[in-house]
Amino acid sequence: MRVFADYTGPVADRCDVVVVGSGPCGAVAAYELAAAGRDVVLLEEGPPFTPADFELDGARSMARTMREGGLRFTSGYVMPTMQAIALGGGSLVNSAICGRCPDFRLAEWAEAAALERTARSDLDPHYDAIAAFLGIAPTPDEVQGRRNLLFRDGCQALGWDNEPCARNVVGCRGSGECFTGCRARAKQSMDISYVPAAIRAGARVYTSVQVQRVLAAGRRAGGVEGRVAAPFTGAPGPSFRIEAKAVVLAAGVLATPLLLRRSGDLANRSKQVGENLQFHPGTSVMGVFPEPVEPVFGATQGYQSLHFLREGFKLETLWAPPGVLAVRLPGSGLELEQKLLDMRRAAVWDCIASCKRSRGRVRERGRSLQPAVHWRFHPDDARTLGRAVWALAQIFFAAGAERILPGVAGLPDELGSLEAARVLERQPPRAADLVVASTHAFGTTRMHGDPARGVVDEDLKAHDLDNLYVVDTGVFPGSPAVNPMFTGMALARRSALALAARI
Repeated sequence: MRVFADYTGPVADRCDVVVVGSGPCGAVAAYELAAAGRDVVLLEEGPPFTPADFELDGARSMARTMREGGLRFTSGYVMPTMQAIALGGGSLVNSAICGRCPDFRLAEWAEAAALERTARSDLDPHYDAIAAFLGIAPTPDEVQGRRNLLFRDGCQALGWDNEPCARNVVGCRGSGECFTGCRARAKQSMDISYVPAAIRAGARVYTSVQVQRVLAAGRRAGGVEGRVAAPFTGAPGPSFRIEAKAVVLAAGVLATPLLLRRSGDLANRSKQVGENLQFHPGTSVMGVFPEPVEPVFGATQGYQSLHFLREGFKLETLWAPPGVLAVRLPGSGLELEQKLLDMRRAAVWDCIASCKRSRGRVRERGRSLQPAVHWRFHPDDARTLGRAVWALAQIFFAAGAERILPGVAGLPDELGSLEAARVLERQPPRAADLVVASTHAFGTTRMHGDPARGVVDEDLKAHDLDNLYVVDTGVFPGSPAVNPMFTGMALARRSALALAARI
């Protein structure tokens, strides 16, 4: 593996397959191709991180591990959206939740996108293989911490489905540090799992390299080129060029379409590249309990409820650095100080919504490789998220909370009883009333059986080229209803095996 300090001049290499992006989908593809005996080069724009590099301060961590310092947002409706820039991509800083896309949602995909081989039974062998590789298993009670178990208790009191989150961790101690990087190295992020396995299988990894163009002629891609990029500043360094028999793009939902457009509007006869952008917008509610909860202890996101999945939302527990969570606290001065002191007795739970009516697009921002992201939050989807907030309120009071902080504009900062919280049910919020964020994105290079309506086929090969593949979650025809990482990896594995058989 080469890092920034290794580059002293222009870089040139040649291989069977070049994979762009070392996040969950790219890392799985690189490993499977290398394990099949193909000569693989894996490229990553960010640097590798070790536990000594992790910052516990949330703002400093985001500035180092997220694109644009974690301050990227959408226009149309202003919503923060975070994408990692690091070896291992988002797996370095996510909560390791691994949920399989439900049957009903895959059936909807099949009908909407004319898919014939993407039912749950088609994907289960790939889910199984990845689960075995990463040790994916439900979070045990021993590492849940009280914050997560209160969520379980509240759901059980209401008779709602609940379950421990399945996660890609081994030996987790419930330190709650997923967001800033797992110092215990229990989380099996790609930088310590699939990427090293790919290297052992023969892959070469170049970090701190920014791919700026896909080389192509006619229906054939011939490789990629770009420049070395300094960690944290992006300052350009020497040029590089990788020639390959096949190109696999896993740069992410916002970056892959920009790369295709900068490469001569590649793979875009359908005019769908950069279109159909969807998110899982989410919001959170804080509840304060009579007794200490000590929320810093316990799995970052250890419990979830899929009870309302068919109605369009998922409920789950949440933890992040206190400084990040405190941004949502109302008040100032002594009032804010008291609320910060109350965090010892608090839990934060969140909801994410499928939001199938809310759409957007991604374009280049000037001449840079940064995206201009436009997205509108449909009023019906905002009402769905409002119902999810009301559901969280019910769980809090069923679990014994003395009050909640709903974080909805136009409502009291605190609601002290279930009866008082019914205002959430009576007055569905408008989109502008909710404070939302999202890291789950889909659709900008969507998979479709009809080449006139999609960018890639069911093997994730571009309709317009014979040897160009896109394997990040941009290929999803829509929301997977649950956290997208596991399904993205399953689709990437299937695609890599198909590609390995063709070259």
